[in-house]
Amino acid sequence: MSVFSDAWEGGWYRPAQREPSPNFGIRPPGTEVDLLVLHSISLPPGEFGTGCVRDFFLNRLDCSAHPYFAGLQGVQVSAHFFIERSGHVWQFVDCDARAWHAGVSRYRGRDNCNDDSIGVELEGLEGGQFEPGQYHVLLRLTEAVRARYPLRYVAGHEHIAPHRKADPGPGFDWTVLRTAQSLADLQFPHQANSG
Repeated sequence: MSVFSDAWEGGWYRPAQREPSPNFGIRPPGTEVDLLVLHSISLPPGEFGTGCVRDFFLNRLDCSAHPYFAGLQGVQVSAHFFIERSGHVWQFVDCDARAWHAGVSRYRGRDNCNDDSIGVELEGLEGGQFEPGQYHVLLRLTEAVRARYPLRYVAGHEHIAPHRKADPGPGFDWTVLRTAQSLADLQFPHQANSG
């Protein structure tokens, strides 16, 4: 029996705090979820623990509360998971459903990465460093996703939308995932830095 046999309730990861977002869709029929996409986000940029990322994914961000938020008015996005600096993990979308995290994207010869991926947002600033607790939670989450879905690839937003996005950026230490024995069968981007 897998150590992750009790980690899931359908497409919901039990260790995560559940906060369903309205920003999701149905995956195309026959979709094989084989890609994990890593992002970084903080709202306002560089400020952590504000609760604004959760509000953003739930369409309840007060866009008058900060000048940066004006550009987010009417934007509807989500990710499956959000890992705070503390290591606390939130889940906004059932992993069996399509979250709106990738946008216009292409990876492993396929367009529309939202269709067949799971999106994980790490609380952080694009290009900045991440906390040890976030890596620990991300590693466990990746192992759990791999146990439930036919995961074969892990990439950053910067790899699936290179002309639009640069997150998580050079501050993300890819060696944490690439050197994990439990993830040895996964494929990582060739251009990913070593942290």
